[in-house]
Amino acid sequence: MKNRKHWGGRFDAPTDAFVEEFNASIDVDARMYREDIEGSRAHARMLGRQGILSEEDVHRILAGLDEIEREIERGELEFTVANPNLQHYRGTTRRL
Repeated sequence: MKNRKHWGGRFDAPTDAFVEEFNASIDVDARMYREDIEGSRAHARMLGRQGILSEEDVHRILAGLDEIEREIERGELEFTVANPNLQHYRGTTRRL
């Protein structure tokens, strides 16, 4: 399976588990998910105002972010290093 990390294309071997744990920001991500999602909302709205995204796309993104926030609050999305959907701040964007 191909490595899906943004920087992973430079390496043939998978990242060592110790390095994954050491570099993980999961504890911070778990505490700051609301700010992460709100920043994504603001970014989508700005892209809409600039005409880069259609009004429909902005609406769909905002609805998706609302659902992700609800899933986190219901405990349906687990903040772990193994969950690629919640690694680093791009986790919410990856879900959309």
